[in-house]
Amino acid sequence: MSQLEPDRSTRVSTLELFFDLVFVFTITQLTAVLVEGGDAAALAQVVVMLAVIWWMYDGFAWLTNAIATDHLRHQLLLLGGMGAFLLVALAVPDAYQGEGLAFGIGYLAVVVLHGGMYLRGTSLSEVRAILRLVPFNLAAAVLVLVGGAWGGTVQWLLWGAAALLLWVTPWFTSTEGFVIVPEHFVERHGLVIIVALGESIVVIGVAARLELDAGLAFVALLALALAASLWWLYFSDEDAVERAMVDAPPERRPRLALTAFGYWHYGLLLAIVAVAAGLKKSVGDPYDPLDVWIAAEFAGGTALFVASEVGFRRTLGLGRSRVRLVAAAAALATIPLGTEIAATAQLGALAAIVVAALVVEGFRRPA
Repeated sequence: MSQLEPDRSTRVSTLELFFDLVFVFTITQLTAVLVEGGDAAALAQVVVMLAVIWWMYDGFAWLTNAIATDHLRHQLLLLGGMGAFLLVALAVPDAYQGEGLAFGIGYLAVVVLHGGMYLRGTSLSEVRAILRLVPFNLAAAVLVLVGGAWGGTVQWLLWGAAALLLWVTPWFTSTEGFVIVPEHFVERHGLVIIVALGESIVVIGVAARLELDAGLAFVALLALALAASLWWLYFSDEDAVERAMVDAPPERRPRLALTAFGYWHYGLLLAIVAVAAGLKKSVGDPYDPLDVWIAAEFAGGTALFVASEVGFRRTLGLGRSRVRLVAAAAALATIPLGTEIAATAQLGALAAIVVAALVVEGFRRPA
């Protein structure tokens, strides 16, 4: 039986930070799919794979919000979940070309470990809440497993159905019974964004294989400027985000958490993958034009990040949306710069747009 009042962590533990290292690798793998595919099929694969991965990865963020991670049993099980996620990440590049079964096996293990830990380590109300979701999580995992084993068109259909099932489930069940510790929950998701943005920094390492000169240094610094401006955009008022969750009635927090930190953060993470793909090509071939798909993903990723960030804050009742929506639209207009001039031109324009939005907001903000 689960405890009636389990111990809960109020801040993120070092184990959770260690757990996030797998997510860095996952983002790297998804970015590689976009870069190497360079077409609509690759984009669709990333959209579907990230949807099923983020659902359960965020599920572990909810789990560690509900348990104390300093218990040995919990630590060992979380390391087991880390191993299962690692198997999923390893299978990502060829998941639609023969490695789908490995992806499915890892994903099923993730779902089983998650459900088992919730049932054994959380409060009675949370056990009842997770029991409403576990059948759907298991059904989705079976769809992923069967689709991965079958391959081809069947895999596309079953994996798409699994992603859809997971993300619509809360709207015909309920989030009632889950308990959200706001301080831990907000910090946990902020660290996930930092970890994911780290991939945008890692891809700058492509430059290490090239001769370092003033031109390459300039491009690398532009890439850092774009990544830093996206970080600044998200963390410009993190205290307000935490206050919004703290001030929300406890019974409303689970639905708020699902929408703001589940749905909108999926958009943020998908955007980071697309931006990282654009940065990888930009730093690797800075003064060559980009293929239309890469330029579109670069601009679309930046626009999606800004727009998702606006949606995230609106869900929490925070402002600062008009200037950011203008910036999102302006980002989409940079595609011709990448395809007709050079990767550097589009990169510089995207960084300038996001920085300009932050500057305008800074002037408009009350002293």
